[in-house]
Amino acid sequence: MLVIRNSSLRRILRVLIPFVAVPLAVLIGAYVFEDKMYAYVSLLITVLAIVLFISGFERRETGSRRMVIVVVMTVLAVVGRFIPIIKPVAAITVISGVFLGGESGFLVGAMTAVISNFFWGQGPWTPFQMFSWGMIGLFAGILSRYLKRSKPILYIYGAFAGVLFSLIMDVWTVLWYEDGFSWEPYLTAIASAAPMTILYAVSNIIFLVILFEPIGKKLERIRTVYGI
Repeated sequence: MLVIRNSSLRRILRVLIPFVAVPLAVLIGAYVFEDKMYAYVSLLITVLAIVLFISGFERRETGSRRMVIVVVMTVLAVVGRFIPIIKPVAAITVISGVFLGGESGFLVGAMTAVISNFFWGQGPWTPFQMFSWGMIGLFAGILSRYLKRSKPILYIYGAFAGVLFSLIMDVWTVLWYEDGFSWEPYLTAIASAAPMTILYAVSNIIFLVILFEPIGKKLERIRTVYGI
C-alpha cells in the first residue's frame, strides 16, 4: 500500500482532488469528449479517488486495513443497488464517511457507481454518479462529529444527500439533452425529478435509521481493535 509521507502534500491533495480535479474531469468529459470517452473519465476519477484515499493515512498498515473495510462497504453498497425502488447506496456511503473518514467515504461512493454500472450499464452518467456519491461520502466524513452526536442532524444530512445526488444528476440530464448548460431546462429537470428526489431523501433516512447503529458499532470496534 502506497503511503504519501509529506503532510503538506496530503492536505493539498485532500482539497484539490475532490473540489477541483474530479469536478473538472466530469465537466471536461461532458463538454469536450465524445460519448465513448466516458470510460476514460470514469477511470481517471477512479485513480483520483484512490489517490485521495491514500492521502488520508500516514502508515502503510493502517491504510491496508482500512482498504479491506472500504472494499467490504463498497460490496454492500453495490449489492444494495439491486434492491428494488429504494436503495441504500447513499446511506452506506454516509456511514463509511462518518466512521472511516471522508476519503474512504468518497472512495466507497465513487467505486460503487463504477462497479455497479457494469451490471446496470456504463455511460456518460457514470462520472456524474461517481462524483455525486463520492461527495456525499466526503462531506459525511467532514461532518462526522455532528452526525455521530445527533440523530436529527444525521437524518437531515441523509435527506440532503438525496437532494444533492438529484441536483448533480440533473446537470447531466441537461447536458445530455441540450447543447450546453442553461438554467431554464435545469430548473425544469429539477421540477420533473422532484418525486424521485423526495424518494431518494426518504429512502436515505430509512436506511440510516436501520443501518447506522449496527454497522457503525462494528466499524468503531474494528477501528479500536486494529488502530485504524
